[in-house]
Amino acid sequence: MNKILVLLNITGLLIGISYGMHNPLVPIFAKNELGASYADLGLVGLANFIPYIFIPVLVGALLGRFNNGRILSLGIIINASSVYLLSLARSVPEVMAFRAMTGVAHAFFWPPAESIISNESTEESRMKNIARFTGFFVSGFMIGPLIGTFLLEGVDASYRFLFQIATFVLASSIIFSIQIAKKHTSVQHSKFSFSGIREITRLPHVIAILIYCASSFGMILAIHPAFLNDRNMSATSIEILYFVFGASRVATLALAERFARHTVKTVVASTLCISAGLLISFFSDSIMQFGVAMALMGFGFSVIFPLTLEIILRKARSGTSGIVIGAYETTFGIGWAIGPIAAGMISEFSGNAVPYLVFFVAGIGISVISAAKKKTLEPASS
Repeated sequence: MNKILVLLNITGLLIGISYGMHNPLVPIFAKNELGASYADLGLVGLANFIPYIFIPVLVGALLGRFNNGRILSLGIIINASSVYLLSLARSVPEVMAFRAMTGVAHAFFWPPAESIISNESTEESRMKNIARFTGFFVSGFMIGPLIGTFLLEGVDASYRFLFQIATFVLASSIIFSIQIAKKHTSVQHSKFSFSGIREITRLPHVIAILIYCASSFGMILAIHPAFLNDRNMSATSIEILYFVFGASRVATLALAERFARHTVKTVVASTLCISAGLLISFFSDSIMQFGVAMALMGFGFSVIFPLTLEIILRKARSGTSGIVIGAYETTFGIGWAIGPIAAGMISEFSGNAVPYLVFFVAGIGISVISAAKKKTLEPASS
């Protein structure tokens, strides 16, 4: 592994630790300390994820014109600022505004990271390197809840203090992103183009899979902690459950290259595991049952994203990776935004467990589509 990828993996690990420390607690903080309803939580999730619909495609166009390491560093600065401001929030609208900043920041983090990996990899090693980077990020997301649990239980920290510690961890990653910027080799300049969107619309079934998985993922990040809290899970128990979620993702990503050799089976298994985890959550009322659900969803959510990206990149025209990555992340953002607002509104008007049943049924449909489109899901031969 070259030095740029090592630095990038360390950056992803630190950002993941910060996310793991504070993300699962944001819905509980908004619900218990600021009086947010499920509809409010849906709007907070929408505010967080909706920037990811529009900004990644613009960032994708910038990736071929500017130093990717500097774009990544800009994302870290915005992200650290948003988490710190979250510790000062006194109302739900303020939480919405600061989470929107986080969404903007994430759009300046993930596409540049994927572009750096793509530029530093051969076609044969790209999937492995993307999965490895995701693994480092997810490892951080696994470690973060343990640190959060220690701070909440061991030193009786408040949510606001924990958000400030998460800010420090996140900000420390800029040390490594600056090193990436110094070592970055400029790539060819390109003009702004929406051709990346045209590239991925050639694969509507992949778009459907991605939007479903991203929607479910958005619900798990933005709504699920509050649901767990209503099912009598304490903040510490919720952090432990997200540790299980992260551990399952890390274990799966360690085998990502092997799973990638069986594209259709892996895609179908991933969507079925997500659906099964959602159905178990619908019925669960104990930490053990929720732990099983989180482990299943951890498997489903881990390999599906790097695998769908690899399918799209292999089928894209040569020299379009930057704009295709931007379009891919924009599609991901659409799903990310749909999940929390849909789950929040369904919870508000039909009961907080109903979204899990709705998303379970949708997941079965997506699994059937994946199996039916197995020939077109196979990556194109190089």
